[in-house]
Amino acid sequence: MTVKSVEDLAADIRGGGRRALARAITLAESSRADHRAEAEALEAELLAEAGRSVRLGISGVPGVGKSTFIEAFGLHLIDQGHKVAVLAVDPSSKRGGGSILGDKTRMEQLSRASDAFIRPSPTGGTLGGVARRTREAMLLCEAAGFDVIIVETVGVGQSETAVADLVDLFLLLLLPGGGDELQGLKRGIVELADILAINKADGELEAAAGRAAAEYANAVRLLPPGHEGWPPPVLTCSAKTGTGIAEVWAEIARFREAFGPGGAIADKRARQAQAWMWNEISETLMARFKAHPEVAEQLTALGDKVRAGILTPAAAARALMATFLGAANGT
Repeated sequence: MTVKSVEDLAADIRGGGRRALARAITLAESSRADHRAEAEALEAELLAEAGRSVRLGISGVPGVGKSTFIEAFGLHLIDQGHKVAVLAVDPSSKRGGGSILGDKTRMEQLSRASDAFIRPSPTGGTLGGVARRTREAMLLCEAAGFDVIIVETVGVGQSETAVADLVDLFLLLLLPGGGDELQGLKRGIVELADILAINKADGELEAAAGRAAAEYANAVRLLPPGHEGWPPPVLTCSAKTGTGIAEVWAEIARFREAFGPGGAIADKRARQAQAWMWNEISETLMARFKAHPEVAEQLTALGDKVRAGILTPAAAARALMATFLGAANGT
């Protein structure tokens, strides 16, 4: 892609072109060196237009109804005049590397809305279920005029805390079980939550959801707040009926008002940008390390010795690093 075509693509994205945005995210997700260079040039061109959205991470246990909630929530926001982008991260298969990528099917109504953009992205095995290039996809969506960016993560687990390095606030969806489910949740996930919402609070489960909300509210009080002066609210909602959806958005708006421009959110984004830089350094060094011919030549033999128990992993790593650094220094 030439400089001129990068400028043209950037102009199309600024104009809200959905195909241009999809193309740009595909470039950002590619591992090809030429695509990476094009994506970086494009992101540099669009950087001034980024950073103006609400960045929201949503997670929850399997079966909690994340996709149903996001669809109802997204449609509510569009009715309020917002433009919503959903970056739904799909788990990649550990065997074949493929992923389901079925989010547009699961959010059929939202995907048809002109002010919505849904992008399913495979995790590629990234820790925490957050796609490697989700940060770049957020930047591109912001440049295209989407003022609410939702990152739907794979599920709840210890490594799911990676979402905190991407977003302004974290919404944890829960089932009306309370009690046993609370015991089963990782404490770190609950500590990360800025807002908790008990979904499926309708019909026969409405009363159970109210009881669960009270249990969670009591439990959250025992944890240190993620932001001083912000005890995480615990709400109930139903993505099926729409009850409580407006209240969830109202709490998000209240959070933004309390920690908005120039406040804790700005500080958090600055730290996230620095973490992004270090992540890029780490991934670039690892890619070059693995691609180095002398390292590659030794890697199989040393790996076999490690598997056979002849050599410790630490010793093998030191030997490979010595080869890599020696070659880099010309020794």
